[in-house]
Amino acid sequence: MNLRADTGFYAVPVAQDGFAGVIAPGTAWDLVSRGEAVILDVRTVEERAYVGRVPGSLHVAWATGTAMNRNPHFVRQVAAQVPDKTARLLLICRSGKRSALAAEALTKAGWTRAFSVAEGFEGELDAAGQRGTADGWRFHGLPWHQD
Repeated sequence: MNLRADTGFYAVPVAQDGFAGVIAPGTAWDLVSRGEAVILDVRTVEERAYVGRVPGSLHVAWATGTAMNRNPHFVRQVAAQVPDKTARLLLICRSGKRSALAAEALTKAGWTRAFSVAEGFEGELDAAGQRGTADGWRFHGLPWHQD
């Protein structure tokens, strides 16, 4: 994926991924700060509590438990928190993989602006098997809280 410097959005066609696109972490925070988007954290309750979370983010787990079983109520639970299907939703997970799947599910359910936040909260694993050393929300120094 290539980041379009003029927009802060990654150039990912909707037809390819089945959702609105992928957005850079800094651009995501800018939109949220201006009240133009909502961050929806799709990680587990445990991840949010122990790893950290974006301030003001909503939460609906895409998958639950240590086995990461898909949450069968995900779309309904999102609808309860964000009934406006035209709202700009910026989904974030650990690395950007679950958030892409969740954005696709929401798009299929009628949301028109469901984006995945690139790199996720912690980013990809580095050569030493650790996250947060090369990319991710925290790596970029964006606001976050820890319980």
